[in-house]
Amino acid sequence: MQGDINQLLETAVDSNASDVHISAGRTIVFRIGGKLTAYGEQRFSNENIENMVKCIVSPKQWDMFLREGELDAAYEIKDVGRFRLNIYYQKQQITLAARIIPHQIPSLEVLQMPPILKGLALRPHGLILVTGPTGSGKTTTLAAMIDYINRHKAKHIVTLEDPIEYIHQHHRSMIHQREVGVDTQSFAKGLRASLRQDPDIILVGEMRDLETIATAITAAETGHLVLATLHTNSAVQTINRIIDVFPPHQQGQIRVQLADVLEGVLSQRLFQRMHSQDRIAATELLVNHPSIANLIRSDKVEQIENVIQTSRSMGMHTLQMSIQQLLHANKISYEEAKPYLNQAGAK
Repeated sequence: MQGDINQLLETAVDSNASDVHISAGRTIVFRIGGKLTAYGEQRFSNENIENMVKCIVSPKQWDMFLREGELDAAYEIKDVGRFRLNIYYQKQQITLAARIIPHQIPSLEVLQMPPILKGLALRPHGLILVTGPTGSGKTTTLAAMIDYINRHKAKHIVTLEDPIEYIHQHHRSMIHQREVGVDTQSFAKGLRASLRQDPDIILVGEMRDLETIATAITAAETGHLVLATLHTNSAVQTINRIIDVFPPHQQGQIRVQLADVLEGVLSQRLFQRMHSQDRIAATELLVNHPSIANLIRSDKVEQIENVIQTSRSMGMHTLQMSIQQLLHANKISYEEAKPYLNQAGAK
């Protein structure tokens, strides 16, 4: 069964798919260019899928799946690629979703990210957030930023990931990658421990709870550069989410701390390129400066979008501005962008 899953995943890579879905009793489905596409006629039974999964996860991971009903894991096929797996039950049958992670980490130029992101990545300390919905390329952007630091600065970088997707090699920096559930029990525990590991830079795969967010802010305050993700759709929503996770009596202090440590917020969404199966990111970028910090401290976060709109000279732009730029360059179609144009200004 391992040969079957390996061949299937290799075919997905060759087909330029981003994801593979394997469900009992139906054909395999690839996601190509953001759209679901049926592949072949082969159908696997629940027993087939169970045997596949047992071949590609460890006994400990299989026991965890049986106990919890779902599992995140990583899998690698030599000379093909790495895959982020999510195994779960639906209608009491085992289902597998695999995200394809290329061997090579794309550069910020290849991803066509805003050039100012390079400057943010080389900041000595502070908090940088990359946000967006699931499947919007946040992990890839963070990996590109870490790779850029790795090639330009001699730093000790500790990452906390669930699971580890891109594998970083040591270049100028020393990078230690820790997997939640394998190398550490949780993001919060791993983040607390990382402060005693002499890091210069800490990457947090996802800030999921109050403890993780509070520790990340503390780490940024104490001289570390912290990069992290949130499932939010804009800079304004991101700042509000961080503040709102704290009890009301702490929110005033958190506004002050966040205003001081925040370096930037990049929000992104993926769109299919015109006449291509590839996708390209539209972005919103906030770069913190005194006027932004003052709005955060004074609880006037809703005014930040106006500052972003009028601060293009500082590298800032809204999602709608980015989408319009992609449209004018004929990189995406109007049909692809239309739903987001209507919503891009509504935060």
